[in-house]
Amino acid sequence: MTSATGAAIADAAALLRGARTGIAFTGAGVSVESGIPHFRGQGGLWTMFDPYKVAHIDTFRKDPAQYWTYSLNHRRSDAEPNPAHRALVELEQLGHLRAVVTQNTDGLHQQAGSGRVVELHGSSREVVCLECEARLPRDQADRMNREHCPPSCPACGGRFLKPTVVLFGEALPMPALRHAQAMAMAADVVLIVGSSLLVYPAAGIPRMALEHGAEQIVLAREVGVEGALRVPGVLGDRVQ
Repeated sequence: MTSATGAAIADAAALLRGARTGIAFTGAGVSVESGIPHFRGQGGLWTMFDPYKVAHIDTFRKDPAQYWTYSLNHRRSDAEPNPAHRALVELEQLGHLRAVVTQNTDGLHQQAGSGRVVELHGSSREVVCLECEARLPRDQADRMNREHCPPSCPACGGRFLKPTVVLFGEALPMPALRHAQAMAMAADVVLIVGSSLLVYPAAGIPRMALEHGAEQIVLAREVGVEGALRVPGVLGDRVQ
């Protein structure tokens, strides 16, 4: 560890110790150590697959088999929380973080024990039928998908079983977005972990906090945020 990195860690620790209304903002980088691939940047999923073919709502409505084939071959359902997830739980238990606002859909923050998680891009843990609105657990849909791709709705027989993830071309869930915005405006510290801050409107949350006077700590290799404390080479070094 360099002296500069050590000093940055000490400064970040001091900010977090003083936080009382802090929030964490996380992206794909926080889950890479759990074996879940990141999306952008070198080696990211979107360098190997066209997201507008496998993860766009218009494509899904035309041919859901493209998404479900991708899921069959690349979904990591056995991922476990890593030390970064558990560190955020500890900060919450110590009273320094009010919540985790995440771009991730993997549910690992909840699995680690975070009490308040705002999922801006929805959740991959549940599936909804776009025809009859029936909902079922993702593991049930995955079993059905392994038997027949794409799976059909067990309630109505419809072809459009979709994970409750925000696909390209869909709006963010407004209750989650408004909740995140309210916490950002009240935050005294925002801890940014593993996000490039390029995906909007989610990336507007840390910037809103900054505009309302929050201090910011960035743990991500490729992110530069004016006025933020950067801690290089610690965790979250691959970004969404």
